Amino acid sequence: MTDGPTALIAEDEPLLAAALQTELARAWPELRVVASVGDGHSAVAQAMQLLPDVLFLDIQMPGQTGLEAAAELADAWPTTPDSKPFPALVFVTAFDHYAVQAFEAQALDYLLKPVQAARLQKTVSKVASALNQKAQTATTVGASGANLAPALQTTLDQLRALLAPTAAQPAAPRLSHIQVSVGGAIRMVPVTEVVYFEAADKYVRVLTQHHEYLIRTPLKELLPQLDTEAFWQIHRGTVVNVRCIDAVSRDEAGKLSLSLKGHADKLVVSRLYAALFKAM
Repeated sequence: MTDGPTALIAEDEPLLAAALQTELARAWPELRVVASVGDGHSAVAQAMQLLPDVLFLDIQMPGQTGLEAAAELADAWPTTPDSKPFPALVFVTAFDHYAVQAFEAQALDYLLKPVQAARLQKTVSKVASALNQKAQTATTVGASGANLAPALQTTLDQLRALLAPTAAQPAAPRLSHIQVSVGGAIRMVPVTEVVYFEAADKYVRVLTQHHEYLIRTPLKELLPQLDTEAFWQIHRGTVVNVRCIDAVSRDEAGKLSLSLKGHADKLVVSRLYAALFKAM
């Protein structure tokens, strides 16, 4: 006899988390909730430790959203031949027309708050079926780890689409210069001089060929203002000037990294954005 499937709940409102766990016990008695956490960072840490079969992720959580937590997990999830498949994802959200449209377009399951028993039962049936299919058609990766299981690759594609700026968001004006503080002065750095941007706690590092600056504008606010043909996001916290990429290499574990022209730093490419370098 094998153990039943396991789940992790990430919800920052304790009453809603408890209600979801109660409803799950009724709708899916075989499911064991192995952890319930209240923020995205804890969700990632606990999921990597416990390797659950299903993740119920609240979209809006302190520190890190459910989507961001899912993306971090998809990047870090082990892909050795004996690894567990990546969990089934269920996002929990207050009603939002555009969010619902986005989840449906990407064929990702979602629950609306407050969770309704009938809707949860449909989700349970869908997720249980998906878990059975994964068990029957589990695809191992090659010894190099360069090839991802199709289910994980599909999840990466779905998450990348959900994290991209949507048509519903107003177009931001393109940045031509970055304002940075240098001593008591403000310097206007042309965007074309930037080699890459990197998130660092509450700041963003702005790296040029010869200087490094810190700005307080979050990377998620900078992104819509950058030309996506000239600047590629290669990691949740890194955006690189395409003209400054010298070479792309792959290590024995299948991870991609970039070498830069005239710059010693090497930049890691996450699984989420590895599709930018399809030739690899």
